[in-house]
Amino acid sequence: MAQSVQEKVIAIIAEQAVLEPSDVKMDATLEELGIDSLGLVESIFAIEEAFDISVPFNANDPEASGFDISSVRAIVAAVEGLVAQQAA
Repeated sequence: MAQSVQEKVIAIIAEQAVLEPSDVKMDATLEELGIDSLGLVESIFAIEEAFDISVPFNANDPEASGFDISSVRAIVAAVEGLVAQQAA
């Protein structure tokens, strides 16, 4: 059975934060998980590679990019949106 977008994103974030996926809560911020700006960049690259998508270069500005990184839930929703756009 294929992993869902949510499961893959959580796995990527958990790996970056050196946590178990079960420790990554949907409402947690990356900062709360101990992910700094470099970790964010590495997470974005891993997400792009895992889903074959392109995250906007200005993802740290959700109003300009439409890609919200304020929480794990927001990242999952943004990735789901990009995956859906790509499939269309």
